[in-house]
Amino acid sequence: MTDLLEPRPDDVVLEVGTGLGYQAAVRSQLVRRVWSVEIIEELAAEAEERLRRLGYENVGIRIGDGALGWREHAPYDKIIVGAAAEAAPPALLEQLKPGGRMVLPAGPAEEQKLTVTQKDAAGRVHTQELMSVRFGQLETVR
Repeated sequence: MTDLLEPRPDDVVLEVGTGLGYQAAVRSQLVRRVWSVEIIEELAAEAEERLRRLGYENVGIRIGDGALGWREHAPYDKIIVGAAAEAAPPALLEQLKPGGRMVLPAGPAEEQKLTVTQKDAAGRVHTQELMSVRFGQLETVR
């Protein structure tokens, strides 16, 4: 998924689903800044402590609903989502820069596809389905 994101050294990336922080650490070596949102408080706290201890200074983590993104740091050059949604969440599409790229699993549980969504310079969205996948569902705050 990171390869499909096509990270560049000057990119600012939104990551939805921090988990243990491993992917944020990997991506932080490829881009200027990673902003990561995790819905599970304990995971976010542990990942933040671990990344700080290991010296990853260009990663910011917050606890929250990843489907809502992180507006304060938008717009993003790239967005990557580590859980499936029926379709790309509207808030994430809004926070993607024109010319930006988003990678996420999308579709109903039994028919998920890994997708690459690009926003052209005019703000039009183009989505390409690449392969069948099976991810956990993107949790939202209720």
